[in-house]
Amino acid sequence: MKRTVHTDDAPAAVGAYSQATTTDDLVFTAGQIALTPDGEMRADASVADQTEQALSNLRAVLDEAGSGLDDVLKVTVFLDDIEDFEAMNDAYETFFDDEPPARSAVGVAALPKGAAVEIEAVAVR
Repeated sequence: MKRTVHTDDAPAAVGAYSQATTTDDLVFTAGQIALTPDGEMRADASVADQTEQALSNLRAVLDEAGSGLDDVLKVTVFLDDIEDFEAMNDAYETFFDDEPPARSAVGVAALPKGAAVEIEAVAVR
């Protein structure tokens, strides 16, 4: 059975989507960018700082869904400049250090609200 997830510890959805949806055993998150939980966009922050904010948001959504970063199976990272991969990766690995999930990183033309990075995940519950 599908259930939607909402937490005030991550930014509210800015469109017609949920922060995450779950089934009995899986969590699918929406993409997280460098929006603070109170809705402040950190577009001027470095790619590393934006990555940390996006992953902090992702952690809050997963926690609300009854999951966590250790339960993530797959991550997709979208970068508005693929040359920022190394800076993103350095920040990313501080969140997934022991047994990191599978991951794809994709260069895109633009991201919402001028973000440099957007991150989504699939996790188990």
